[in-house]
Amino acid sequence: MSAPPADDPGIPVENKQQLVDFIESGCKPPEAWRIGTEHEKFAFDLKTLRPLPYDGTPGIRALLDGLTRFGWEPHLEDGNPIALTMDGQSITLEPGGQFELSGAPLEDIHQTCVEVNTHLKQVKEIGAEIGSGMLGLGFNPKWRREDVHVMPKGRYGIMMAYMPTKGSMGLDMMFRTCTVQVNLDFQSEADMVKKFRVGLALQPVATALFANSPFTEGKPNGFLSLRSHVWTDTDPDRCGILPFVFEDGMSFERYAEHVLDVPMYFIYRNGTYLNASGQSFRDFLDGKLPALPGEKPTLRDWEDHMTTLFPELRMKRFL
Repeated sequence: MSAPPADDPGIPVENKQQLVDFIESGCKPPEAWRIGTEHEKFAFDLKTLRPLPYDGTPGIRALLDGLTRFGWEPHLEDGNPIALTMDGQSITLEPGGQFELSGAPLEDIHQTCVEVNTHLKQVKEIGAEIGSGMLGLGFNPKWRREDVHVMPKGRYGIMMAYMPTKGSMGLDMMFRTCTVQVNLDFQSEADMVKKFRVGLALQPVATALFANSPFTEGKPNGFLSLRSHVWTDTDPDRCGILPFVFEDGMSFERYAEHVLDVPMYFIYRNGTYLNASGQSFRDFLDGKLPALPGEKPTLRDWEDHMTTLFPELRMKRFL
């Protein structure tokens, strides 16, 4: 959801086919398939059991700074480190300081296991020095929404203003949930369709198997997975199961059509996030976007927009 921003806006887009081709370019032969993992957890103060602020010790910034000893390269926004990268991996911050490892594309889950455990060992080493710990649950069991500190990333201010216009739990999604995600490759359009359908069909099973969010603000909430419930009232435009995936005619183009119809959040230009919340990527394609009148999108804009969709399974150049 929150990869380090790229200053290069990318290749200009003149027509819809370029958007379809961008997704299709993810096709790989089986020998080139890889698996990637995204691993999020809540950071907290070991003494007070309160969420970590960005600044201070313990703090999120201190965690990021400490991890550079292992070779991680910091990425800045307005002078603040907001991400780290190394060897195809990245560490990023979700809106409430949830600490996310986006793993490198690896050959099997055994390599993924080593990668995640190495990451956790590093995080624990720095945490022991500054007084912070990590909690791995789907929904924060203790803190109120107003207790959570907002990370200094421009896109989050835009999302915070837009979320309450679409559902009652969008801010909870932003600030009080964590996840583990898997990224998988596909060989062809037919292979993509099969995997998309299987992935969507199995998602409820995975939710049941790994349900671990039964508490809210220190009390039982009546759910086994409150995290899953949160997504039912976050934003109907960009969340949930995608029925069209199971219909005849599912294709790269059909998915691109869906993405075009999901309202935008932002555009990233010259180090700044421009507010385009609720605006149409179709209008952007026609040079009629209110946020950037007369300007057409780039493939980077398209990729950014696809990343702001949150269905039970989504596609970029991988699933």
